[in-house]
Amino acid sequence: MPDEPFTITAAAPLIRSGELTPSELLEQCLRRVDVYEPHVKAWVYLDRERARRDAAKLTDEVKTNYRGPLHGIPIGVKDIIDVFDMPTGCGSKLWANSYARRDATVVDRLRQAGAIILGKTVTTPYAFTDPPVTRNPWNLGRTPGGSSSGSAAAVACGMCLGALGTQTGGSLIRPASYCGVCSLKPTWGLVSVNGVLPLAQSLDHVGVMANCVRDLALVFQTITGVAADGKFYLGSGSMPVDCVAPATDIADDQPDFTPLGGLFLEGTQDVMAAYDRTVATLIGGELRHEARYRMPSEFADIHRHHRTIMAIEAATYHRERLDSRPDEYPTNIGQLIRDGWQYTAADYRRAELYRDSLQEITRRLLAGSFFLTPATTDLPPGLESTGDPRFNSPWSFLHTPTISLPSGFSPDGLPMAIQLVGAFMLDEDLIGAAAWAERCLNIRHRLPPVPA
Repeated sequence: MPDEPFTITAAAPLIRSGELTPSELLEQCLRRVDVYEPHVKAWVYLDRERARRDAAKLTDEVKTNYRGPLHGIPIGVKDIIDVFDMPTGCGSKLWANSYARRDATVVDRLRQAGAIILGKTVTTPYAFTDPPVTRNPWNLGRTPGGSSSGSAAAVACGMCLGALGTQTGGSLIRPASYCGVCSLKPTWGLVSVNGVLPLAQSLDHVGVMANCVRDLALVFQTITGVAADGKFYLGSGSMPVDCVAPATDIADDQPDFTPLGGLFLEGTQDVMAAYDRTVATLIGGELRHEARYRMPSEFADIHRHHRTIMAIEAATYHRERLDSRPDEYPTNIGQLIRDGWQYTAADYRRAELYRDSLQEITRRLLAGSFFLTPATTDLPPGLESTGDPRFNSPWSFLHTPTISLPSGFSPDGLPMAIQLVGAFMLDEDLIGAAAWAERCLNIRHRLPPVPA
């Protein structure tokens, strides 16, 4: 089984030059599907023949209509995001045969850029924390994380070169970290959620998983719909935001990383030693624990207010569905929605005001700097859990962009990762800093062992 290419960055110039065709690349991915998928279970829907037809068309187009670096690149799409003529099952048996009649905005933008939509990747039910069928490809007895479980596992195995996921709490960063791939959760609002099943509308982010930072940047630049005037346009397409197209080059100077302490180091015994080594590499020397920056005391209630908003907004969208088909909502998502019924409008407003206050504090703290934390509290736990999102959900709550990078492996071969946090709307600066960190750490992606 060939090991290359499994990054967009490696494949794109080969496709452009004719050394590799989209059809050949697709067949590489499908061979990996045949090897890994019976054990890993990353896909809920695969359309091989449609993908082959698209690949053949894109192969013919290369010389006359090369569409850019995503031309002929196989991509997976989390199964809460609509893909025309594929089911949007949302991890539920009820919707498993509910075929989408149009592409979500992000999928349409990928198609226009020449990407091949290979299929739909497994999500946890309704994108919350009930365990999925997917297994961690590095250890089939461990969770891949959630809720973007299939996207992380598929990219890790080279079954596709990139995948879309979503995050409301920690559903991009955590599964990517557990599976040993990179992920980007953009600033809230930069990527359209049109055609995406909501969990909590003011917390939902569409993001990207891939095997290197440059790949994240290439997909991100496509799905944000950067216009010719160099401005991002928010989901509605009507609100320009002054910032340039995201950088795909490594930052020239060493970024100013601020390693966080306090609540961002709690419960990290399994990953702390490796994380300390990573921090020392990135900042050029050992940093004592007492010297790590502790977030202001105002942050103490961030998880409680995040849960309040998520529960209320989930209840607003899902209540009628839960009332009519309670059996379609497993334990965790069902409890979240029921919790949402108990809150009041005053509770919601308090949480919003709290967020407004913390966003201003965070903006000042991140001026010219990037927060650095472990991406997860622990190594991937067993299949009964999707892991703890508490290092990730604060940034979903505050709408700031985050990137996770693999940082190595535990002694028993499980992936570990770091998380970088950037300032609101400065996603391109965060991408540049992450690319610098990736080069500094010199972590090279490799495929998981082939299951016995």
